[in-house]
Amino acid sequence: MKVRVDTVLCESNGICVGIIPEVFDLDDDDRLELLREEVTPEIEPRVRDAVAQCPRHAISLVE
Repeated sequence: MKVRVDTVLCESNGICVGIIPEVFDLDDDDRLELLREEVTPEIEPRVRDAVAQCPRHAISLVE
């Protein structure tokens, strides 16, 4: 499973960064960076939480 971010929808508010900073980060210009695409079983619950809490629904999971 992989995580995807729709950069057109993303507002870079950083909620996902607060939930799982090893996957998401904000760069120096406050744009969201995806640090890793692959979702392992260990991080899947927190990635799913980030997907659920994204106010713009810009984060998704794909098989």
